[in-house]
Amino acid sequence: MERPLPLLLSRLLVNNQSFEVTLTESVLSWQPPCPRKAGGAGSHSVPICEIIAVRETEEDGVSKESGRWQKMPSFSTELTLHAFTVYYVQRSKGHHWRCSEVTFYCSDHLLYNQWVQTIKEQLDLQALRPKHLIVFINPFGGKRLGKQIYDDKVAPLFQLACITAEVIVTERANHARDHLLEADLEKYDGIVSVGGDGMFSEVMHGLISRTQKNSSIDENDPSAELIPCDLRIGIIPAGSTDCICYATVGANDPMTSALHIILGDSQPIDVSSVHHKNTFLKYSVSLLGYGFYGDTLIDSEKNRWMGPSRYDFSGFKTFLSHHCYEGAISFLPATETPGSPRDPSPCTAGCQICKYSGQQLRISPEERTFKFVDEEQEQWKVIKGKFLAINSANMSCACPKSPKGLSPAAHLADGTIDLILVRKCSRLSFLRHLIRHTNNSDQFDLAFVEVYRVKKFKFTPKYCDEEDSNIQDVVKNLFGQICRDHPSCSCAQLQSSWNCDGEIIEHTAIEVRVHCQLLRLFVRGIEELSVQQDVRNSFAV
Repeated sequence: MERPLPLLLSRLLVNNQSFEVTLTESVLSWQPPCPRKAGGAGSHSVPICEIIAVRETEEDGVSKESGRWQKMPSFSTELTLHAFTVYYVQRSKGHHWRCSEVTFYCSDHLLYNQWVQTIKEQLDLQALRPKHLIVFINPFGGKRLGKQIYDDKVAPLFQLACITAEVIVTERANHARDHLLEADLEKYDGIVSVGGDGMFSEVMHGLISRTQKNSSIDENDPSAELIPCDLRIGIIPAGSTDCICYATVGANDPMTSALHIILGDSQPIDVSSVHHKNTFLKYSVSLLGYGFYGDTLIDSEKNRWMGPSRYDFSGFKTFLSHHCYEGAISFLPATETPGSPRDPSPCTAGCQICKYSGQQLRISPEERTFKFVDEEQEQWKVIKGKFLAINSANMSCACPKSPKGLSPAAHLADGTIDLILVRKCSRLSFLRHLIRHTNNSDQFDLAFVEVYRVKKFKFTPKYCDEEDSNIQDVVKNLFGQICRDHPSCSCAQLQSSWNCDGEIIEHTAIEVRVHCQLLRLFVRGIEELSVQQDVRNSFAV
């Protein structure tokens, strides 16, 4: 393959040393002039798509546009040196990104202008980069540092990249959602959520509901085909839980997330809709958990004064209580989608399975590799019993305490849900299952754990509320006569609640359906460690 012709090739100074600097349509590189050292020590290469900005630097060392101080070289020469600084992404350990910089010097003012203008022209060709954002900051989430994190770590990077932002500090619950339902969104290139998973959920619900409203789609219809959202959402982690950020970026780091937004990364993700009868309840992008995770969330709400540590405290209490719940779960297996919940490889940036699912969405049903049939012809499966936990995962649900997550092989955008059923077992056995979330062991390789990749599922508890009396006949068919003496009988507890991305769902009997690639985030996906290492090596001095 022929190498692309350089747009510019010059001898410039970097750190008092002469370098051959080359700019092509895809890469900026600089290396020592000695051929023997080319590509070796001292050589650097930065993809154009990972350059944040270029700024002219005055002779006193202060950037004309950013105001940042740059140390100028001390040369015993009468030549006037002109300088420009290139800011770019540099990777560090643990999927963290940092803003690095290099300053080039030359004595020719015309050449200097040519370099600055040409780099700017190449950056202008990065069409997916946002120019104007609306930013929602939750000042109460986590350690109440959302606004400080944005002002100190994110806003300076946005300013460097010439991104303007309309900032709204939320004052109440659902402030962001309500604003998005009514605001003029045409003037924005994206939305940024500064906070935890709860803040993201507000933004997501507002954007999806607004999109369906504009398209006259009834969200209360469980069978409705939802319209994908045009605007992308960026997440700046600043909450008690930042699971969605960690599972899509690989780190909970505000600067890393800000750089993903600046570069205009775009990663589609699946969204599940949750209904009770014909009433829409919630959207979910990560975890729907009944039993253990539902009980943990309910108890943690009573201890909000403890801060993020309340989840550990409530989780321990819930483990000791060891409640199990009887019910029936019916699901539609995802037979036409490649991959399995037991696959050894996780979903990473550029995932071929997610890409394949996206291609299937964009072509007509007649051209699809797999033909979709009517739901009446599809084979639903039903499982009933007593469960300690029923979990559905749209993504891996990874977090710092569980680096691989609840379902390590779950995909971000393949149009499926991983349904995990943990049947009644001893406390010791359940503890083994929980511990396996924190290490490399297979948490599904246990006799009481079942996992299925599905497109839809429904859950019916054995004991139903009065308002659910219309499904009593279904329950009777599954379980026989209902215990009418409850709660005076020997059972410990009637029902649990559903934990939907960290929020409680009031109804127990639900219907869940996944919508493939309904939403897009300002993320690249988690890069494989080999890619991270290769890129870091390209910067080695």
